[in-house]
Amino acid sequence: MSTVTATRTDISEIHYGQCWEDTDILIDALEPNSAGTYLSIASGGDNALAILSRSPKKVIALDTNPAQLSCLALRVAAYHRLTHAEMLELLGSRHSTRRYELYLRCRPVLSATDRAYWDANSKAIAYGIATSGKFERYFSLFRKNILPLIHNRKTINQLLAGGNLAEREQFYKKTWNNWRWRLLFKVLFCRLIMRRLGADPSFFHYVEGSMAKHVLERTHHVLTELNPAENPYLQWILTGQHTTALPYALREENFAAIRANLDRLEWRQCSLEQYLLSAKPHSINGFNLSDIFGSMSEENYHKLLTRLLSAAAPGARMVYWNMLTPRRAGIDFAHRVQSLDAVADNLFQLDKAFFYSALVVEQAK
Repeated sequence: MSTVTATRTDISEIHYGQCWEDTDILIDALEPNSAGTYLSIASGGDNALAILSRSPKKVIALDTNPAQLSCLALRVAAYHRLTHAEMLELLGSRHSTRRYELYLRCRPVLSATDRAYWDANSKAIAYGIATSGKFERYFSLFRKNILPLIHNRKTINQLLAGGNLAEREQFYKKTWNNWRWRLLFKVLFCRLIMRRLGADPSFFHYVEGSMAKHVLERTHHVLTELNPAENPYLQWILTGQHTTALPYALREENFAAIRANLDRLEWRQCSLEQYLLSAKPHSINGFNLSDIFGSMSEENYHKLLTRLLSAAAPGARMVYWNMLTPRRAGIDFAHRVQSLDAVADNLFQLDKAFFYSALVVEQAK
């Protein structure tokens, strides 16, 4: 484990206390292996850690926000110092009355900068560090103040119990999809509300279509075609915890492998563009790019894609999500990129996170 950062003296705000891309989909799309070096957007840290479960040569996690890197650092410390069950308590996946005690056990292996950050944010520790981002607070507001106006706890528990496909479709049609549920999406996902609740204004610059309509359609798919009893992202949104399912990096069967490979992870405070300026040609075997292209113009997207391809080894996969801004390499890069559309489309049908409109999987030639 190593940390390479710029000077991190500011106390920045966490935007994402956890990762909101389906990690199962990421791992299947990226296909990390023991010979590879992988570049990942850090965000809440879960997805970079998940790649370690496949024993890669190296994982490099990047973020411009030092608070996000402190999220990753505390997760790494938790894998070092805690049991699997204790880690789930610290994160907030499970109920706990001793999170600060668990933090103190992790604290000695944190850097001075990360200790200072979390010492100043004891409230976030008390609630669970995975609850600490703007995005999670958005869901907390929804869960506490809006959801009870639409469905009671009994109905929510019925949904999360799952059932077979026919039962899920019938429940959605007869019980869940009432007029209040449909109105909710028009209100909650309008641009004004999302901006006031913390969404970055640059997100909307290149958006095409109605976000409310898209998310409602994707939610229908996730609540019926997929099983809510196996969906940790849905469970967190509706209950504030993981009830019967966990994201990939938090599952007990992946805990030991991630812990064993922590020395293969490094993280840096810099942008992807900055990192690529000094990256060796053909040195990266796979890229977890989250949804970073959504706030870029097409021109800037193409510039960054060109830099990514310079650092990509032959056969390297680039995995990223589109929200409502369509971004794909396209014909301009056909001589350098193979679009794995069949792989992406098949995986997207299994994607348990329902915010995105498309998954993109591309391979460097």
